[in-house]
Amino acid sequence: MTTYNNSNNSGGGNNNNNNNNNNTDYSKKEEFRRYLEKTGVLDALTKVLVGLYEEPERPGNAIGYIKQYMGAPTNVDVEGLQKENAELKRQIEKLRKQAGEK
Repeated sequence: MTTYNNSNNSGGGNNNNNNNNNNTDYSKKEEFRRYLEKTGVLDALTKVLVGLYEEPERPGNAIGYIKQYMGAPTNVDVEGLQKENAELKRQIEKLRKQAGEK
């Protein structure tokens, strides 16, 4: 025998549980929205989207535009930075040894 769950069922057995889940989901979403607002994420996203909207010509790469606007570095020479970091660490070690000798 097949039974179907009728949401208009006056017994309401499953309906109450559904309402609790919906309230919990809403609370979590509202908490997350407040977090985004408090930390400035909503303002930053709004500004970048308004800037994109106001562009006279739409950029071909909207994600690239957003990354650039949000300050994500582009064309970073990672290998060069790693070499510079290693060299600076060597210099620090050399200076520490010199300071210890005196």
